[in-house]
Amino acid sequence: MATTQLTASSISTRNLSSFERLRTSSIQFPRNNARIAILTQWSLPSMVVKAATVVAPKHTTVKPLGDRVLVKIKDAEEKTQGGILLPSTAQSKPQGGEVVAIGDGKTVGKNKVDISVKAGAQVVYSKYAGTEVEFDGSKHLILKDEDIVGILETEEVKDLKPLNDRVLIKVAEAEEKTAGGLLLTEATKDKPSIGTVIAVGPGPVDDEGNRKPLSILPGNTVLYSKYAGNDFKGKDGSDYIALRASDVMAILS
Repeated sequence: MATTQLTASSISTRNLSSFERLRTSSIQFPRNNARIAILTQWSLPSMVVKAATVVAPKHTTVKPLGDRVLVKIKDAEEKTQGGILLPSTAQSKPQGGEVVAIGDGKTVGKNKVDISVKAGAQVVYSKYAGTEVEFDGSKHLILKDEDIVGILETEEVKDLKPLNDRVLIKVAEAEEKTAGGLLLTEATKDKPSIGTVIAVGPGPVDDEGNRKPLSILPGNTVLYSKYAGNDFKGKDGSDYIALRASDVMAILS
């Protein structure tokens, strides 16, 4: 009886001609001696299937809405002031950047309240404020106008211009000795909550949309909440803190 052989070229339903290096083996049937070519598993080339990566569309502009501001985040410092290279785990999260775009402001009462900063301004913002976004190859932050602490155009913290109801205070130095004269270590020194006011913001907006000047003035010695605000280290080694006027508990004299 004639022997019938089916080869890979005769199987068209799966379009197997696109595979290369196909090897065949045959099975002998006793009745009709038909041999059917079988594609062995180890004869197929190695194939890897990967899920498609969804790529976000390229955006050319981001327009903040309302009282929101788009800020380009300043890169974290990679070295200390002494030139020591910091590992990524020791680099502090940046708290400053450049204003890229601003919203149209908000309406309070019958008055329109504009954004307190302009595009191009160098600002400092609250540490955990806003939403971080990747835009134009750089990290940006979208945050509310009230989350911006102040404008800082120099590298000197004492030059910070507070915004809204913020107050900049130079922190009093911690006591190094107890009342009995014992020397305190850094770990046992209490965090100071007393300082001298360096600068104040224009004040908060009331229910009618008008600015209400602060009762705290530069030069005042104040007592403030112990863990409020944002801490900064000045180039002269002094400690500064920027906080809301509501976190100031008393004026000392």
